[in-house]
Amino acid sequence: MALASFRILASPRFANDPGDWLGLLAPYAAIALAPLAGFLLGQACFPQDARLSPPGVRLSTWGRWRQLAIKEVRAHPLFGPAGFMASLLIGLLLNVVLRSVEFLIAMPALSAQAPSWGRELFLLMAGDVGVMAFFYMVAFAFALHSVTLFPRMLAFCWMLDILIQLLIARYIGALPELPADVALALGDLLWGNVAKVLISAFVWLPYLLLSERVNVTYRHRTTHDLRRFPIDSIEEAADTDPAARHQGPPAPGRGSKD
Repeated sequence: MALASFRILASPRFANDPGDWLGLLAPYAAIALAPLAGFLLGQACFPQDARLSPPGVRLSTWGRWRQLAIKEVRAHPLFGPAGFMASLLIGLLLNVVLRSVEFLIAMPALSAQAPSWGRELFLLMAGDVGVMAFFYMVAFAFALHSVTLFPRMLAFCWMLDILIQLLIARYIGALPELPADVALALGDLLWGNVAKVLISAFVWLPYLLLSERVNVTYRHRTTHDLRRFPIDSIEEAADTDPAARHQGPPAPGRGSKD
């Protein structure tokens, strides 16, 4: 909020008026509170006894799997958001923080005294940051507490993020008074946001579909042969046998077929 206050005071169209203060503080307050609200809502939606409820319809049917009972899931050595899943959780947090900081640095605080296109652009970009921070933190809460809807929630966040960027580009691009240099810079910013989402999906989607840890934790199923997923097998072996840390990936077995 200190950085937000500095941006308000440095606004080229700022006047010392209570209405301007409220109109500028509200978007920054929403951006600051959205991650906390998303995390708390993600926790409240699924109490402790409902977090392991299996999803009704399977969307990921790649490969051959054996369903696990709740007791088997809890006892499985790969249950929980650890290993590479921890890297994904850290990435979600960094995404929320970096996008908020990027907004504070790139967007000047524009009050109602600014040109109409500038005020609309400011509110749209602030809304984008706040909405996506909220939903990404809901996904973070789902992942942290092993809620089975986490993979779907993350996929929803990716699709919503891309959709919002496209809608902003279409709306702002239609404003007749928008300066050409601002439109060019905005296009680069929005395309950069889309590229980040696509890269994240490209990197993490195969892991979310094929990882034994993800399938055990969020889909309550396992393969007949754990060697089908060398990354998780090495991770599990390293936790139980220090000598396994120096071994390469085991050869694929003849268990289930992908």
